[in-house]
Amino acid sequence: MNYDPEEYQKIVTVKDRYKDQLLKKANVVGVGVGRRKVTGELTNRLVLVVMVEKKVPVAQLDPQDVLPKELEGVSVDVQEMGKIKAQT
Repeated sequence: MNYDPEEYQKIVTVKDRYKDQLLKKANVVGVGVGRRKVTGELTNRLVLVVMVEKKVPVAQLDPQDVLPKELEGVSVDVQEMGKIKAQT
């Protein structure tokens, strides 16, 4: 699958700019660049992926922990990953 290098670089730049801020939010375990998931299936759309241990309804989150739908024109996709453990 080929991606537009300029689009990819824009997403990487936005990821780098907001990564630390996003990782401070409740339930967030990672931030990266990847493909949007729709009903569990990966699409061909490249987005900023925010990985969470478990998806939680917005109504159950403190306002400061709600994730944006986009940052600087880059779509954000929240993807549930479960518990992530570092391997030794």
